[in-house]
Amino acid sequence: MLRNLLQNLIRKTKHDPGYTLDPDLPTSAIFIILRERGLAAMRGLMRRPFLGECGGRLFVGRRVQTLHGRRIFLGRGVTLEDDVRIDALSREGVRLGDNVSVGRFTVIECTGILTNLGKGLSIGDNSNLGDYNYVGAAGGVRIGENVLIGQGVRFHSENHVTERINAPIKSQGVTNSGIVVGDDVWLGSGVILLDGVKIGTGAVVAAGSVVTQDVLPYAIVGGVPAKLIKYRDGGVREA
Repeated sequence: MLRNLLQNLIRKTKHDPGYTLDPDLPTSAIFIILRERGLAAMRGLMRRPFLGECGGRLFVGRRVQTLHGRRIFLGRGVTLEDDVRIDALSREGVRLGDNVSVGRFTVIECTGILTNLGKGLSIGDNSNLGDYNYVGAAGGVRIGENVLIGQGVRFHSENHVTERINAPIKSQGVTNSGIVVGDDVWLGSGVILLDGVKIGTGAVVAAGSVVTQDVLPYAIVGGVPAKLIKYRDGGVREA
């Protein structure tokens, strides 16, 4: 009975009628998952009135912080895991699509300095931010649908101006072009994305890479800085 309850709950939340639990999943684990999910749903109900928009059921973990909640817009089935912090102060706010999950201890900061209000963050349906991610969205971060993001990934959509040597770097201002991640992308653990980069549809970025240039669709890149390794289908692309 508990197994069917959990399976049906996940199928409904993910809109995936084919979702099937592992037959070896013990009953004790199912009970714990249902208990924690129920508590998260209750916390979500209490949080919803303070948000700009929430399209459906919301699951909120322990010690979650949402600052400037009226600038947070959520779809259905969004999950904010334990110790997430979202500061949505920005021009466009934070927009999370259906079934988006934000992993534990992830920080989303949409404005770096109050003299220059940031742009904000948007994430498409069925995508996730892994545990311990940092999203600096001052220059704007746009993530597509069905994107897999590992642990410890960093988005830095703002850069310091450094040309003048007769003035402190911190007084020279910033530039921000934004970061764009296409649909069906996989960002491995520890990836760092710097301001101005675009990750093409279907691309894979290897764990620990630092992305300083655009990545073509369906490319697999890796390294510091990230360079082309191959393409997912073995084909050749023109730059």
